[in-house]
Amino acid sequence: MFLFLGIIIQMGHDIRDRLTDYWSTAEQFATPFYSKTMKRDRFLHILRFLHFADNRTEIDRNDDSYDRLWKIRTIFDTLNDAFEKYYNPSEHLAIDEIIVKYKGRVIFKQYIPKKHKRFGIKIFKICDAAGYTYDMKVYLGKDRTRADRDVTATHATVRDLCRRIEGVGHKLYMDNFFSSPDLFDELMTKKITCCGTVRPNRKGLPDDFRRRQFRLRKGDIRVRVRQNMTALVWKDKRDVYMLTNMHSPPAEGNFCGEHGNATKPAVVADYNKHMGYVDKADRMANSYGICRRTWKWTNKLFFHLLDLTILNSYILLSSCGAKLSHRDFRLALVRNMLELAGRGPPRPQRPRGRPPAVRSEPSRIGEVTIQHWPTSSTSKLRCRECSSRGIRRTVRTKCVRCDIGLCISGCFQEYHTKATFR
Repeated sequence: MFLFLGIIIQMGHDIRDRLTDYWSTAEQFATPFYSKTMKRDRFLHILRFLHFADNRTEIDRNDDSYDRLWKIRTIFDTLNDAFEKYYNPSEHLAIDEIIVKYKGRVIFKQYIPKKHKRFGIKIFKICDAAGYTYDMKVYLGKDRTRADRDVTATHATVRDLCRRIEGVGHKLYMDNFFSSPDLFDELMTKKITCCGTVRPNRKGLPDDFRRRQFRLRKGDIRVRVRQNMTALVWKDKRDVYMLTNMHSPPAEGNFCGEHGNATKPAVVADYNKHMGYVDKADRMANSYGICRRTWKWTNKLFFHLLDLTILNSYILLSSCGAKLSHRDFRLALVRNMLELAGRGPPRPQRPRGRPPAVRSEPSRIGEVTIQHWPTSSTSKLRCRECSSRGIRRTVRTKCVRCDIGLCISGCFQEYHTKATFR
C-alpha cells in the first residue's frame, strides 16, 4: 500500500487525462517512475477493489443506527482524532463548508449552485489561520433520529464541531448559514466568543431587523445591544447584517471616507480577515489533488482525506520551524514511502562476518526518518552539533526523541545522519 499511495500522491504533481497514460511508453508520456514502482495492472486492480470496511458487516438500512458513512467511518474518525491530538489551534478559528466534487450516485450528494463545485459531498470544517483542519463532519442528509431536536441542524453541527475547543477562549467566525443568537449564547457559556454575518429573520433578533425596516444610505450603521450581544446593520453596496459577542458596540451614524467609500466597522473588518480559513485549507489541500469522474464516492472522499492529512502534517512540521514548501514536502513523502516499501534507492549491504558493535549508518538513517522529528522547546538549549565544533549557540528547537537542542537548518540533519549519535 505504501507504493500505491506513493503513486497516488505523485500523480497529483503530474496530471494526465487517463490513468493508463502514466504507464504509457509513448515519447510524450513516458515516465519511468510509475512502471518501475508498480505494474499498471497491479495498480488498477488495487484501485478497483479498494475498500475501507467489510461489506459483510453492513447493517439494515432501515435500522435507526444505520450510518451512511459506514464504508469509510473508521478512517474518518481515526483521522479526526489524530488532527485534534497533535495540534493546538490558534486563537481565531472559522467554521464553514466545503464540497468534495462528485457527480455519481450517493444519497447524501449535495447541489449548491453558488459554489464553484456545484455537485458533491458536503463537509463542515473548523480551521485556524494556518489552514489546519482541526475537526470536520460530513453532511449525511436530514437526520430524523437526532436527539437534540430542540435546536436547528446547523446549531447542532456547530455545537458538535466545537466540542474539542470548549473552555479555552477561542474566537469563532461563521457565516449566516450558521449564525443565530441562541447559538452564540450557548457557545459563550463554553468560553467561545463568536462573530458572523446573520440572516435578519433569525429567531432572537430585534423586530426591526426581522422586518428589515431600515432605510440606510451608504456608510450608515444601526446597532442593537442585548447584554453582551451586538447586532448591527451596515450599508455598503447592500445591507450587511452582523452578529457578535466579541466586539464592543460601534457608534451609530454615517461613516464614509473622503471619496465616498463606506468605512468598515471593526466587526466587519475582523470577519473579512478571519472567515477565509476554511477556504484556504481547501485550496491548499486541492493544490495537488487527483480526481477522476469514474471513481466511487468512497475513493473520492478517501483521497481528499489523504491530501488533507498531508497538508495538516506539513503545517505541523512548519510550526516546528522547518523551511520546506508544501510541494517539496509531498515529494519528500513519496520518496520516504517508497523507501519504506523497499523500492527506494539501493542501500549498502552490511558486510558478512561478525556484526559491528555500532549499527551501520543506513539503518540509523532509516530510524531517523520514522522516529526523529524537530519540535519547539519552551526553554533555550545549547545546540549539540555546534558545541562539538566549539561554537556556542542557543536554540529553541530540539529533537523529540533525542531531547537535545539542535539548529533546524543544517545541524539537525548532520547530527542524525552520522554513524553514531553522541
